[in-house]
Amino acid sequence: MTVILVSIFLIIPLAGIITTHLEKQSKIKNEMIKDQIELEKLKHQNYLIETEKMKLELEKIKIDQPKDEIRF
Repeated sequence: MTVILVSIFLIIPLAGIITTHLEKQSKIKNEMIKDQIELEKLKHQNYLIETEKMKLELEKIKIDQPKDEIRF
């Protein structure tokens, strides 16, 4: 009987410690996922900006090219 009572008193705090640890791990994973999503959004925005920049550079080259041909 004493062994059972001692076991119960040890198991309950241990279960609480494990539960708290698992909750902390879940919160950390949740934050990591949020950060990864934010990073992907930033990557996508950067891609769109770079693509627009290349389009503008190409248009500028097309506009400037006839002028260059006339000069030669």
